[in-house]
Amino acid sequence: MSPPSKKVKYRRVLVKLSGEALMGNAGYGIDPAVIRRIAGEVHELSESGVEVAMVIGGGNIFRGEGLAANGIERVTADHMGMLATLMNSLAMQDALEQLGLHARVMSAIKVNQICEDYIRRRAVRHLEKGRVIILAAGTGNPFFTTDSAASLRAIEINADILIKATKVDGVYSGDPMKNRKAVRYERLSYDEVLERKLEVMDATAVVLCRENHMPLRVLSMSKPGALIRAVQGLDEGTLVTGD
Repeated sequence: MSPPSKKVKYRRVLVKLSGEALMGNAGYGIDPAVIRRIAGEVHELSESGVEVAMVIGGGNIFRGEGLAANGIERVTADHMGMLATLMNSLAMQDALEQLGLHARVMSAIKVNQICEDYIRRRAVRHLEKGRVIILAAGTGNPFFTTDSAASLRAIEINADILIKATKVDGVYSGDPMKNRKAVRYERLSYDEVLERKLEVMDATAVVLCRENHMPLRVLSMSKPGALIRAVQGLDEGTLVTGD
């Protein structure tokens, strides 16, 4: 794999993509135009010599917590959510491969007919060979979100930064969709996120990042070029660190 371009700040990144980000303006499923655009940005990163891992949520199809709230037993609901992340991961793999990238889906649960098992050393080796890895099925355990899975995997593969890509362009003091006076933060500490109960990631994910000194940047995937700018070290979205 070619060395990273001097224009990028981070050599290895993990991108956490919400399932909702794949919907575009639709209310359900995957918008082909959106996934092609995201794949294009990942392709640009990879061509710059950046090693890219991805974790994709399943909220555009099934969200375990939401299913449980509607009467499905929680463990079963979470297993359904894990399968939804696999569907999204396979769609992303296909979009990346159509652009000529080598991509591997690695699952925390065994589905050997469609993808590999997640094995940390193998995942790192794929990255070193220039392949994009898409880490599916969360942690493989119920009650843990894909946010927690993203934090865990970023730490395990020694990523330089965890990027959470959502529909919102950073972390706000309130819901910007409901409160026009909500203020976007440029920088926060992990402790500030936890103390103020800001909706960045769930508390388990934030604590994992804090205890392992994993910087976190939150940005909007709907802004073309946002991912590239973040990996270049520019002030895109909100940066959460231990400072």
